[in-house]
Amino acid sequence: MLMGEYHHSIDEKGRLIIPSKFRYDLGDKFIVTKGLDGCLFVYPKNEWENIVSKLKVLPFTKKDARVFTRFFLSGATECEFDKQGRINITSPLAGYADLTKECVIIGVNDRLEIWSKQRFEEFFKVNEENLSDVAENLFDTEL
Repeated sequence: MLMGEYHHSIDEKGRLIIPSKFRYDLGDKFIVTKGLDGCLFVYPKNEWENIVSKLKVLPFTKKDARVFTRFFLSGATECEFDKQGRINITSPLAGYADLTKECVIIGVNDRLEIWSKQRFEEFFKVNEENLSDVAENLFDTEL
């Protein structure tokens, strides 16, 4: 399970250090793609293959299936770590997530999310007050 929050900077060449805690779980090669809410999703290969298998069974005749599949797969790229534990974020992905300097890397169960610090703080601020309501709507019993 991937969890935790870390802050790192992306350099001018698009390289971002991934915390060593996450490197082992991601493996040698992994996938970075456009995520939801303006961040990037990072999946270990086995989790990525599970998602792709689910996308394959979506009916291509459904517009929502085509839109989501295009969005999700078009920016996907296979990555690996360099000797310093960095990954190279492509310019289209960095532009999508507005990654210019300070980044927040969070573990979210089966994936990592890479956020610009500003977007993450805005997302957290907007949703912080409603967190109790969200939890109540998602869970029938107490955790």
